[in-house]
Amino acid sequence: MKLTYTKVGNYLLPNLTIKNQNYKRINKYGLLKLQYLKRNNKAFYTTLLMKNELTNYLVSVSNECENKSNNLMEQFKKSDKLLSEKSREINQLEWTKLMNNYNNIAEAIILNELIYNKNV
Repeated sequence: MKLTYTKVGNYLLPNLTIKNQNYKRINKYGLLKLQYLKRNNKAFYTTLLMKNELTNYLVSVSNECENKSNNLMEQFKKSDKLLSEKSREINQLEWTKLMNNYNNIAEAIILNELIYNKNV
């Protein structure tokens, strides 16, 4: 990679540009990972930014977390009889309460394992 410079006053400033990429959706997990990297792992964040790979990394984290969340919720639905469609028709409030509880558990697992892990 060859860098070109522009002289501004007594300084030579590099001509840095970001290549156009086909950006995809970054969900809340990707944004949380971005905040985590900015605060706790600045070297890795800067490296990704300089290599123009930050967006791709955040998209992959978003996809991985979303897949993990979907898989966990499917496992919870299969393991708990109270989450069946029949149970949903009989007692909607209880079913919603259980789904919210399981959703909170899945989110806690994702945040601990994939977002705030020390290994990045």
